[in-house]
Amino acid sequence: MIYIHFIINPISGSGKHNLSASYILSQFPKEKYKIEVDYTNQKKHAIELTKAAIAQNPDYIIACGGDGTINEVASSLIGTSIKLGIVPVGSGNGLASNLNIPRDFDKAIAIIKKGYATAMDVGRVNDKYFFSNMGIGIDALIIKKYERAGKRTLPAYIKAAMSSSLEFKTQKTIVHFDNQTLEINPLMLFISNSNEMGYNMSLTPKASLQDGLLDMIVIPKLSFLEKIMLGFNVLRNSIEKFKKAQHFLVKEIQIEMPSKIFIDSQIDGEQHNLKTNKLNIKILPGVLSVLVDL
Repeated sequence: MIYIHFIINPISGSGKHNLSASYILSQFPKEKYKIEVDYTNQKKHAIELTKAAIAQNPDYIIACGGDGTINEVASSLIGTSIKLGIVPVGSGNGLASNLNIPRDFDKAIAIIKKGYATAMDVGRVNDKYFFSNMGIGIDALIIKKYERAGKRTLPAYIKAAMSSSLEFKTQKTIVHFDNQTLEINPLMLFISNSNEMGYNMSLTPKASLQDGLLDMIVIPKLSFLEKIMLGFNVLRNSIEKFKKAQHFLVKEIQIEMPSKIFIDSQIDGEQHNLKTNKLNIKILPGVLSVLVDL
């Protein structure tokens, strides 16, 4: 008997997905599977539900939501032998896309049934984990505005990005990595584990979930025209053509923003106000087992 525990965020994406407990139960024969289904009702509730599920010792815990829901579930699974499964019903779904997990429910369920898992790397910033990406530049402000918009759509994201490009002010930032020190005022300091941010957009198209490295993108303060060119290259996944974007492969990074008390960040597409002005970011190779297609 295979025990699978599903955690569904009913308002992921537009909140109009129809993934239900009755559908899930209909996909798994009772003689072979034990199925439990929980629904989240607020931010961070998936953490609580995952911890309660872990105590029941399931074989798999399935995160049904977007990158934020996946982050809450997966963060609790690190250090356990329980496999993570994903049914993407969010708006961006960058991690699911990187893992080639389709939005089609039947196809995503078929991957879970096969039970094939692979080990993937995980990023950590201070005491928080990230599976797709994190950033402390303009992307953090974009996510803050995007969340306030109340609509998880690509047009809402683009509107938030345009508004942020006019409002964002760069701050002195000191970055240490690989015996190098950068003193910069970045428009963007973006650190990625995966090859997609969501909505089929990427700043790190060659990033790998299994190379033991993080991809760091540093973009300096830009003119208005340069910001337009940056946005164009992001939408076309051609960031390598934007000459002012520096790309580094790193295992560990220390960041300090001396003029700040707290640091605004985005972690897997969710806004966080980190109660410090110093960050230690590192890669944890192969610490999460995730169900993927063969």
